[in-house]
Amino acid sequence: MRKNNEKSGQDRIVIFQEKAIRRAWHENQWWFSVIDVVGILSEAAIPKRYWSDLKRKLSQEAGSGQPYEKIVRLKLTAPDGKQRDTDVANTETLFRIIQSIPSPKAEPFKRWLAQVGYERVKEIEDPELASSRARELYEAKGYPKAWIEKRMRSIAIRGELTDEWKMRGVQEGKEYSILTAEIAKATFGITPAEHQKLKRLDKVKTGNNLRDHMTDLELIFTMLGEAGTTEIARKKNAQGFIDNRTAAKQGGTVAGNARKELEAKTGTPVISRQNYLNPPAAASAAIAVTAFIETQTEALATAQEDKSKTHKRVAGKTADAVADLRGRKKSRGKKK
Repeated sequence: MRKNNEKSGQDRIVIFQEKAIRRAWHENQWWFSVIDVVGILSEAAIPKRYWSDLKRKLSQEAGSGQPYEKIVRLKLTAPDGKQRDTDVANTETLFRIIQSIPSPKAEPFKRWLAQVGYERVKEIEDPELASSRARELYEAKGYPKAWIEKRMRSIAIRGELTDEWKMRGVQEGKEYSILTAEIAKATFGITPAEHQKLKRLDKVKTGNNLRDHMTDLELIFTMLGEAGTTEIARKKNAQGFIDNRTAAKQGGTVAGNARKELEAKTGTPVISRQNYLNPPAAASAAIAVTAFIETQTEALATAQEDKSKTHKRVAGKTADAVADLRGRKKSRGKKK
């Protein structure tokens, strides 16, 4: 088994039949957490132990080129939020591992895996596809088109900044977070965590990315702070964390001064409690998306008995989603 310490980039979560699977884009292909996949297909109480036994079995098989030999270890975010070395496999190796696990979910998983890989390859070939998908998602959630364009531009500026940090020796993860907080504090006078609290965002729930809840002006000043930081880092040839921390403070200060000047002219603070937790048309769109995903899950069930059970689960989860989105979170099976 190879050990690879090369930076793999930010890991992503994908969903198969309501189960999360961690993955990382590394060496121009997706690498998936083997334990996550094994846990879903085997339904083992302790997936780590099941994978350990399976590894032992694969390693004992005669001949070379066994799937076990092609496993790589990359850092992925563990349930406790920490980055940990994790066994990962590319699509080809994962297909071979799947064949070693007796599971009725194997075939649907193979189809899902092929689709996931295909979409990413197409996005690499045509980056506009990724942008198009993001725009469609924001539109489905009910965001105004003018806001969406600013958000897309802010994503591009952020990407340019992180590329610069990576090239200048800043470590992904904690150091990125610290520098981002420095820019934000100099720009708005508060940290991202304080900004989230102001907007009443629950970090535990998905869809509560701070920038997805910023107003137009908050996005504009965020972009100014990060674009300014990028330019200062380039002009001063900042190297390493300390130099780039200084550049982050200076870039954020440029945006902060502009913010204060605007506030003095208008008499209105830029920082706002406004968020997009319930944007117009978002509820109906989200309900439709939820129902679609659950229906697809139902369609993958093979046996009639499975379809019946899945149908009941689908109906219940969709009803819960509707209630939640309408602010009437209900609890099934409990008497009020």
